[in-house]
Amino acid sequence: MQDFLETNPGVKRSDIPSDLVTASGGGLDPHISPQGAYIQIGRVAAARNLDINKLRELVKSNIEAPLLGMFGTERVNVLKLNLALDKLN
Repeated sequence: MQDFLETNPGVKRSDIPSDLVTASGGGLDPHISPQGAYIQIGRVAAARNLDINKLRELVKSNIEAPLLGMFGTERVNVLKLNLALDKLN
């Protein structure tokens, strides 16, 4: 968690979603919560030299609904989001 706080200045420990500091059973889950994506926008925008609002919209457009609208929670597929980010450059 300390690494996350150091690389995301301005984020409070209490604001970090649990999915960012825990691992899935296999440790390979390609999804994070929308909150987990949004909390990293400042760092990612700075690293990729992107407008924060444009990045926020890109995250929003990559939120996947729960399976059949009722199983699970909303999530962001990190691989798809990273591919979309790469297309912007």
